[in-house]
Amino acid sequence: MATVLDRADVLSTGRRAANDDGYRPSPDEPFMNPRQQAYFRNKLIDWKEAILLEAQGTLSQLQLDSLRESDLTDRASSETDWSIELRTRDRQRKLISKIDAAVRRIEEGEYGYCEVSGEPISLARLEARPIATMTVEAQERHERHEKISRDE
Repeated sequence: MATVLDRADVLSTGRRAANDDGYRPSPDEPFMNPRQQAYFRNKLIDWKEAILLEAQGTLSQLQLDSLRESDLTDRASSETDWSIELRTRDRQRKLISKIDAAVRRIEEGEYGYCEVSGEPISLARLEARPIATMTVEAQERHERHEKISRDE
């Protein structure tokens, strides 16, 4: 399973082994030019592939392992571990839909722009969170509003 995680770490960086030319988007170039779009598209696709690879590893492991531990404590521990693993996979399933939406925004020419203000999202933010749909400021306003709504 370590190889799955190692591969996931490499893929989540957005670098394709065969195409890695060391390119990183720079604020000195036009925002969301074709090269930046290709970079983020590859980063998103690689991230999705890593998630799917991990999910396949989990599925394979789940099929191999059976909860036949004779000791109740061992069985409870295994069930807890699998419950955590399956919750993680469920969160990643939701993440895949966000990745697909981001790829769709790239294809439609909307990627990298805040859905609230229409302003460009910083490259640093997109690098850290390629599925971001809002600038940091818009996200903070959204979270404050959400917190206020929750508290009422």
